[in-house]
Amino acid sequence: MAEDEAVIWDMDGVIADTAPYHFSAWQEVFQKREVNYTEEDFRHSFGLRNDTIIRNILGEQTAQGEIEAIAREKEETFRSMIGQKIKPLPGAVELIKSLRENRFKMAIASSTPMENIQLITGGLGIDNYFQSIVTGQDVTEGKPSPQGFLLAAQRLGVEPRNCIVIEDAVAGVTAAKRAGMHCLAITNTHPRQSLKEADLIIDTLKAVSINDIEGLLHPP
Repeated sequence: MAEDEAVIWDMDGVIADTAPYHFSAWQEVFQKREVNYTEEDFRHSFGLRNDTIIRNILGEQTAQGEIEAIAREKEETFRSMIGQKIKPLPGAVELIKSLRENRFKMAIASSTPMENIQLITGGLGIDNYFQSIVTGQDVTEGKPSPQGFLLAAQRLGVEPRNCIVIEDAVAGVTAAKRAGMHCLAITNTHPRQSLKEADLIIDTLKAVSINDIEGLLHPP
């Protein structure tokens, strides 16, 4: 029964093509502090929580108040940059609608703040498709900790083993497997080789059908 099964979505790099705007926003806030932030830095940190990213770049000694101020400024910059330019990644919205028609429960579990999630799901017209949204503020540990995914499953009332996580980040795939969930990884931001922990790796969600989702939950 699909009603006892769930799909938990990451958002950035899975549902929406947000990476260029996140990169520009980070570059801008770090530049103001005379710190160089490269594409390599961004690739390593995509999908991690803001506090982790800031400590990685500025050092462990960075004061909590400074971290919060930088994170807030970065997210405001990101939202003003992406504005009306929100584009779904190929196949994402179609799969969300198809899962809904097939009575799957759905949640978003993302390290991004609620304001970003609402901006993006609202912009794509899918804000009513998710029964639960878990943000970085809802948990004490970011991915690769399984906390966010386990909280999403708990809120949906679905056992972890009956959940599929859709992820694009290495830390996200690890978190899904640590949560005892199935994982579908998409190569939007990382090569296949980095995502090999996932149960199924695909290049685009356009290639994913309800049968593929059922096949992951009920392997032969």
